[in-house]
Amino acid sequence: MGVRGVQWDGEELGWRAVSGNEPAGEPRVEKAGQPAGRRGVACVIPAKDEVERIAATVTAAGRIAGVDLVVVVDDGSTDGTAGAAEGAGAIVVRHERNRGKAAAMETGAAAAAERDAEAGPRHLLFLDADLGETATGAEPLVGPVLDGDADMTIGVLPRQVRPDGSKAGGHGFVVRLARQGIHAATGWTPEQPLSGQRCLTREAYDAALPLAGGFGVETALSIDLGRRGFRITEVPIEVRHRATGTDLCGQLHRGRQFLHVGQALARRGALVAALRNRDAR
Repeated sequence: MGVRGVQWDGEELGWRAVSGNEPAGEPRVEKAGQPAGRRGVACVIPAKDEVERIAATVTAAGRIAGVDLVVVVDDGSTDGTAGAAEGAGAIVVRHERNRGKAAAMETGAAAAAERDAEAGPRHLLFLDADLGETATGAEPLVGPVLDGDADMTIGVLPRQVRPDGSKAGGHGFVVRLARQGIHAATGWTPEQPLSGQRCLTREAYDAALPLAGGFGVETALSIDLGRRGFRITEVPIEVRHRATGTDLCGQLHRGRQFLHVGQALARRGALVAALRNRDAR
């Protein structure tokens, strides 16, 4: 089953397979046991310089009921992210340079499609790389998709805190922009529009291609699928990120988020309405 050294079709897109050497008779990532005819779920984890947490995230994701494949996309890391993910049992695909979250999601979905079973294309669960052992808390996202009750589920996370107990994150201006833009475009007001923890049917994912660039991908997914009539449901989940603060690095990250969300809204004709719709919740 190994793929080390094999040139995949994705090579021309700037990614290559770097793992998948399972010992004979001892598969490391693909789990058996799905009910006959029931489509499995591939968990796709974009990762950039996450050597400290990726192994725990992969292990936890692999324990989620319904997940039978874990794919990590190393998006140009300069540390040991790829090796740590492979050691934890993931299929690892690597971008030679950093290409951003949306590109990593597309690469991971394509890698999963290479291993789809006869039951049909796997559904897709996207998780962030820094969830660590709490990634198992994303399991409630999977059930509604497998049961046919939702086309996309979005995780609503608990309040995130820093080690000192203070509230993590910034001042909410990116969240408000995304929320107002989604409301303006679809009439729906999500609680956590920027949540990257999402499970989609393969049909919904395919309908959203190509994905919006960078950190605008979640906002665009909600708009594009909402406009097309796909069923979207927010689901409370118990996962925790690495806490971010209001230091320069955190502010620069939120600045990029604001830019990417604004671009996604502008390309969907929703930016002006979002800026006017200050009262949307």
